[in-house]
Amino acid sequence: MEVIDKKDSWRKVRIIHDGYIGWVDIKQITELTPDEQEKFKSPSDTFSLDLVQLIISGPTQVTPLLMGSCLPGFKDKVSQINGQEYRFEGSVRKVSTEDPGKLIDYAYMYLNAPYLWGGRSPFGIDCSGFTQMILRLCGKSIARDAWQQAEAGETIHLLEESRTGDLAFFDNAEKKIIHTGIILQDNKIIHASGKVRIDRLDHQGIYNSERKEYTHNLRLIKRYFN
Repeated sequence: MEVIDKKDSWRKVRIIHDGYIGWVDIKQITELTPDEQEKFKSPSDTFSLDLVQLIISGPTQVTPLLMGSCLPGFKDKVSQINGQEYRFEGSVRKVSTEDPGKLIDYAYMYLNAPYLWGGRSPFGIDCSGFTQMILRLCGKSIARDAWQQAEAGETIHLLEESRTGDLAFFDNAEKKIIHTGIILQDNKIIHASGKVRIDRLDHQGIYNSERKEYTHNLRLIKRYFN
């Protein structure tokens, strides 16, 4: 990320891979040296695949690392940042090109994760954070919010023409895109609503069998992998 503003101990930052902006406490960030900035200009292609695993720096410092976390400059189980080694013995996913082959497998790994607005982890995730993380694990970088994601990709005009891995988008009464999820086989969808769950999908939208009602109105379908 890059720092774009400062106020006391807070830094306003822009995430490099999707342009998202927010404030973080200075204690939570490490400033890169000029050499390190050059080193990490290209986005990381290695991600943690364990639900949670420890990354080790120094003789005693351990930090929990969640599924989907990037491991910059990862080689021989080590990332180096500003001269500090971070050793990670867990499972990783290295993505050199777009590869949706395991997209649904990764989506199922988040099943039942609780909904958290703004979240992007198995311990709290929102609908567009879920779709963004799953596609990123498959080598495809997309925007952060559902309405932004809906502006990219190839439009699929009929639900019958959709295929597993396409994203469905849903709107509200004002026709604003407010929700998204990943289309599965057999007219189903996996999405974050209360928790990451699987529901029925048809031309009207998402039908929640537990509540016995439609919860989201289908607006459009987009394909990101050709």
